[in-house]
Amino acid sequence: MNKNTINRIRKFVTDREWNPSHTPANLAKSISIEASELLECFQWSETEYDLDHVKEELADVIIYCQDMLDKLELDVDEIVNDKMTKNEEKYPVEKAKGM
Repeated sequence: MNKNTINRIRKFVTDREWNPSHTPANLAKSISIEASELLECFQWSETEYDLDHVKEELADVIIYCQDMLDKLELDVDEIVNDKMTKNEEKYPVEKAKGM
């Protein structure tokens, strides 16, 4: 995500004075709720879904994830690369390819 988008998310939260209520626990709940709403887009069909609705729910998940990154002072590249290193060790290509 580019800096302008991140700053827009931050400004939105700050302008509304939501930082006090954006605790890690509340943000985790919100991420889960929005992820469930994303899943709901595929509730009755894996092939017939409203792409615009999917994009909205996916954006909600991403926005709350950025809020949590900020709250916990985490760097997205660092934590994703740390996890990818673990995934590569856990699922080596020669054992996991085609699963």
